Amino acid sequence: MKTHVFWRSGDAAAREPYAYRECGLDDIFLLNGYQIDHHDDDEFVSIQDVDGLHKAIGRHLVMHRKGLSPREIRFLRKTMDMTQAELAAKLGNDAQTVARWEKGITDLPGTAEKLLRATFLAENINGDEDLELLRRLLVSILDELDSRDEIASPRARFALGERWGEAA
Repeated sequence: MKTHVFWRSGDAAAREPYAYRECGLDDIFLLNGYQIDHHDDDEFVSIQDVDGLHKAIGRHLVMHRKGLSPREIRFLRKTMDMTQAELAAKLGNDAQTVARWEKGITDLPGTAEKLLRATFLAENINGDEDLELLRRLLVSILDELDSRDEIASPRARFALGERWGEAA
C-alpha cells in the first residue's frame, strides 16, 4: 500500500485533497493552500508558495530512510535548482550518471544517496533538527568512506586559482 503525503499551508480550511501530480510525484496530496478555478471546460489550479511546498516535500523525502526513487532524485535536484551536471559535480559523478539514476537505468549508490540527502538539507536548513540530521548523515558518509579497503591513498595535489582547491 502506497503512503500518501498531505501538506498544509498555514491555517486555511481543509477541503477535498488535491493530487499534486504537477510536481512529478504520484503520492503527494494537498489538503489546502491551493485554488481551483474553472474557465469554460478547463480547470486551473494555483498553489500558494510553490517553492516552500517543494522544499517541504523535499524535506519529507530526505528525512525518510527508504531508498529514493528515480522521480524523487529528479524532484530533489530540480527543487535545488541544479542541472544534472551541477548535481553530478557535487556528488562526484558525471551528468550521464545522474541521468541514468533519474531514468531508473542504474541504482543510486548508498554513499551518493546519503550525500544527496545531506546536500538537500544543507541547501534548505530549517532549524536545529535539520542541523542534527545533516551532522548524522555526514558522519555516516565519512564512516562509509573510512571502511573502504584502499591499498594506497592517492597523492593530494592542490592548486591556487580564485581559491585553493584540489587539482585534477
